[in-house]
Parts: sequence; structure tokens; C-alpha cells
Amino acid sequence: MSKQIDMDTLRTWLDGRRPVTVLDVRDDEARAQWAIPGSLHINAYDDLRQGRPGGLATSELPHDRPIVTICDAGRVSQTAADLLAERGLDARSLTGGMKAWSLAWNEADLPTTPAGARVIQVRRTGKGCLSYVVGANGDALVVDPSLPTEVYLDIVRRQGWTIRHVLDTHIHADHLSRARQLATASGATLRLPDQQRVRFPFVPVHVGDSIALGASVLTALHTPGHTDESLSYLLDGAIAFTGDTLFVRGVGRPDLHAAPAEAERRARTLFTSLNRLRALAPDTIVLPAHTSDPVPFDRKAIAARLSDLEPWLAGWLSSEQGFVDRLLARVPPTPPNFSSIVGLNEAGEQPPGDPTDLEAGANRCAVA
Repeated sequence: MSKQIDMDTLRTWLDGRRPVTVLDVRDDEARAQWAIPGSLHINAYDDLRQGRPGGLATSELPHDRPIVTICDAGRVSQTAADLLAERGLDARSLTGGMKAWSLAWNEADLPTTPAGARVIQVRRTGKGCLSYVVGANGDALVVDPSLPTEVYLDIVRRQGWTIRHVLDTHIHADHLSRARQLATASGATLRLPDQQRVRFPFVPVHVGDSIALGASVLTALHTPGHTDESLSYLLDGAIAFTGDTLFVRGVGRPDLHAAPAEAERRARTLFTSLNRLRALAPDTIVLPAHTSDPVPFDRKAIAARLSDLEPWLAGWLSSEQGFVDRLLARVPPTPPNFSSIVGLNEAGEQPPGDPTDLEAGANRCAVA
């Protein structure tokens, strides 16, 4: 009988670059939706469900390292691991499969800002959510937290920082915000864009407001379009946390909870917001709230300078009507469970049971 391995252990192995073979046994369609970076793929899912080994019977796999089998929920991968164990391989199944993996994460550091602030990008590699811990002079703030509070508390503990502010760029639709819970756990001030959507106490952030962190300053920019309340935050004039307004390879979708006429209105608003961001200094570093690809354990930040984005962004923004038409024609499929997630985020609540029941699945915030 083969062993099992939990998400935290596999995450630690990959982060520490321990030799391990991650073997994805799902079908091609599931694999294309989301996968663990660096994993191998053998489409054995249907065979395994029918009690047949399929490609696992003859596949050549290394004997000098553990093999971790992956499926959607951890059941078929257990069958795969058992078959590989019978071949004498050190095989184990990922408990909970890709659903459990949706909470896996890793970190990357950004260059220090001119005023001396450090930025740590916290990447939810199993979901594509990107959040940020900013530290200066012993104080810290967190932008768009999407992972359990313990992750951020451990990061600041290691750095010797104290969280003073927790912010969201907007009301999220594809993941559960942990902002309210993190602010409560850390004793920080919860700051959200000024709006009437949420039903719990917070300090509103208005356009042009600034938050001091040591010698650094975070300033709120008005960037609606993905949602009406969306803000971006500019740190020391050098780094822009752009939420779901601008990504490194796309822009925010304007259609969630919107009829066609409303989606078109938001698209026109987004056109203005993107041009506002384009007016920032060309060497401004763009840090979005999501990525559409699984994030490898490479410690390289998902980021781009505005000047790097300008070639494709200029084409998209060459005319307002052209932008609107292109955007609405390319909107991806609606994220699963987004209505339930939005409702919980507006209430400031977490669901009973396993949050990944709602959150699991590909990230679909961007129009590329």
C-alpha cells in the first residue's frame, strides 16, 4: 500500500527544491485548466477509474526520489500510487488532490523602493492569487490577502514586522478575501475602497488618500472598471498594486454581476482607468492581484514595468470603442461559484467547512 502526502509537505519540498517527481494522472482537459509547475503528465484517469493501469504500467519513472501522484480530489491518484508502489517505486498520493493544492503558496521578493520599503509577493500557486506584504521600519501592511491568516502572520514574524494595515483593492469574486480575518488576528486597521457593498466595519480609502509606512507612502489611485470601487495603490511612486485592473498579460474583466449594457459601461470606465495607469512613470513596477498561470517555485516575482507592457497596451487602448469591442469579445468563462464568493466577501464571512470547495478551479479574472 502506498503512502500519502499533504499539501503543506509537498509545498515545502518544492520550495526547498527537494528532488521529487510530481505525476499528474488527470485527463488532458483537467490538466489544461490548472497544474502544478514542473509536474509530469500521464493521462491515465479513465483507465484507473476502470481498474486498468493504462500508461502507468510501462512508464519510465525515477527510482531515486519520491513520486507524488495528483488528481482532482486525491482518490484516483491513490490508485495510481498503489500501482506504482507495486512496481517498487516510492509513490504517494497528494491528499485532497488539486482541490487541496489550491491553497499552496510560495514567495518572491521585489526590489526595495526608493524610500526603503520591502515588498514580498505571496503567490497562491494553486489558484493564481497574488498578495503582498510591504514592510518598512518594523511596520507592515498587506494588500489583497487570499490565504489563511497564519501565512501572513508567519511572514511578518520572520521579518520582525508588525502589521498595521490590511487592504483590498476591490471586492473579490474568484477567491475569499482574508482581509477582515487578518486585520482581526493582527490588530491592524482594515482599509477597503469607499463603497456601500460590504456589511461590516472598515476604514474607507478614498481616491488620493495616503498611508504612511515608515518613510514610505502608499497612495490610492482611482481605477474602476473591473468593479466600480476598484482602487490601485502606488508605493513610493515606484510600485503599483493594480488589483484586477491591469495584469502583466491582460486586463480585468468587466462583466461579473453585470447585464450587457452594464458590462459595456464598465469596459469604457476601464479604458479610462488603464490610461490613468499608463500615465505613471514608465519604470513603475506593476504588481497585479492575479496571474492566469500556475506560479513556479522560482522566487521570481510576477511583475512587469509599465514600459514592458506598453507595446500591447498601446494597441489595446488605441481607441475606446475598439477596446470595448475587443474586451467584451474575449471575456473568459464565468468563474465557478463567483456569486457565492462575492456574497461571502460582502458579508466578511468565511464559509463553513473547507473553503476550497468554493475556490478550487482555474483563475478567470483576466482578459488576455
